[in-house]
Amino acid sequence: MSQTEQVQHADSISSQDPNHDDKKKKVKNRRPANTAFRQQRLKAWQPILTPKTVLPLFFAVGVIFAPIGGLLLWASSQVQEISIDYSLCTRDAPLEPRWLDIPSSKISKSFKASGKKANAPQWQQLPPQTVSYPQHDLPNDIEVADTKICRLKFDIESDLKPPVLFYYRLTNFYQNHRRYVKSFDQNQLNGDARTADQIKGGDCDPLTVETAPDGSRKPYYPCGLIANSLFNDTFNSPQWTNPQNQDGGNQTQPYEMSQKGIAWSSDADLYKKTKYDLSEIVPPPNWRRKYPEYNSTIHPPNVHEDEPFQVWMRTAGLPTFSKLALRNDVATMHAGTYTVDIWDEFNVTMYTGSKSILISTRTVMGGKNPFLGIAYIVVGGICILLGALFTATHIIKPRKLGDHTYLTWEQPGSTTATATGSRVRPADAA
Repeated sequence: MSQTEQVQHADSISSQDPNHDDKKKKVKNRRPANTAFRQQRLKAWQPILTPKTVLPLFFAVGVIFAPIGGLLLWASSQVQEISIDYSLCTRDAPLEPRWLDIPSSKISKSFKASGKKANAPQWQQLPPQTVSYPQHDLPNDIEVADTKICRLKFDIESDLKPPVLFYYRLTNFYQNHRRYVKSFDQNQLNGDARTADQIKGGDCDPLTVETAPDGSRKPYYPCGLIANSLFNDTFNSPQWTNPQNQDGGNQTQPYEMSQKGIAWSSDADLYKKTKYDLSEIVPPPNWRRKYPEYNSTIHPPNVHEDEPFQVWMRTAGLPTFSKLALRNDVATMHAGTYTVDIWDEFNVTMYTGSKSILISTRTVMGGKNPFLGIAYIVVGGICILLGALFTATHIIKPRKLGDHTYLTWEQPGSTTATATGSRVRPADAA
């Protein structure tokens, strides 16, 4: 027996160790499987960027983008619209029958040239009146006293082909605030009669329930910040004053506009008529002028059919936004002078915002928005300019492909490696 051979005796200490294991431990193999995917042997396309392949791409992008941008810009220019900011109407406008020109800074318009001189838009306010809001499921209307009414007068300078869309536009209103966006109860809007405890512990915080003096609690319907801040100005259909086929004094002809079709058809599926008893719920605080309480004569709105409510509940992503209020899909809005009565209820001065009306047409590309067309033209122009610059450089001072002399670390006496923190090998130093 050689001296290097080890013999383990039966009475050795190691053989009597209970933790002793004679079997060799298995070592896990960390080598990746020998497959094309694991060993990165899959076929791949590795383009070589040369002047002959890159320069045509610059010109191709420019030639494609620039005409598309021109078409988008042309389509945007075909949209006719007028926008009037009426935020301060009930403060600055005179009482009827007087009219006052609206400041030009509050007006924006774009019409096709008609050759006629348009009058400056004007406004006036009517004495506070009692107005009636119809209820869809009841014969009686809801009457609200002391309602401020703003009347706007403006010229439509050329015929507007249908569809004619009537928007309201708000500024400095942040519907995209996280707490605001999540403040609603989808089950309640689906018609479920959610209890006060369920609403209190749900997403409607901080506008959940109302506590009565006796300690009883009733949930708001609909609860949450979005519903409570519902835009509640009412726009009446524009009135065409002195139509072309009429002569004489104060004759008017209504241009009928409707709230039907202003919401997405899919939105109605998100809202159902409530199953609450009228005694179980109370209206949100900001609804109390129109809905002092829910009772046998004043029912809560049927949100399944209330399209203005559905439009408002689809929150906007920016603090300046427009939402559709009225539309006419069949009749042309002829050129002429129009008036619009607005029941002014929504206060924007409390948060330094503004509100406007916007009457507009549309094209296949949507409303008036020149930004996309300008962006396409700018990108196309930059690509053509860079392509021309790189082409001139390539012609005047071409570079040989694959020339190692352009590699700085291949140059004699180059100190690039040392400067970058790499260590010089002894062989190189010698």
